[in-house]
Amino acid sequence: MEFDWNNAPFEMAGSLTQREIEESFEDPFSIRLLPDSSRFSVQARFFNLGISASGLGIFSVYRTNGRLIRVLHARPFEPEEQFFYQRKVNQTLQP
Repeated sequence: MEFDWNNAPFEMAGSLTQREIEESFEDPFSIRLLPDSSRFSVQARFFNLGISASGLGIFSVYRTNGRLIRVLHARPFEPEEQFFYQRKVNQTLQP
């Protein structure tokens, strides 16, 4: 998975690093969503919810051409996103 960080369109939120954002995409339990909104229909944008290697939950908005990922925005999880992520992980791990 390759990332395009040239002229990143956002400031890193607080203590987030490019490495942590990339790690959140590598999370085997990461959740990738295509928003169901006409607002995103001109250029497809996707959401990723994943955990970095240090355990930090990261919400990202990105676009991709199938080869490169361009992160448009990233920030730490909000409490609701943490709950949603954990619920999905628990559902996946249940026998």
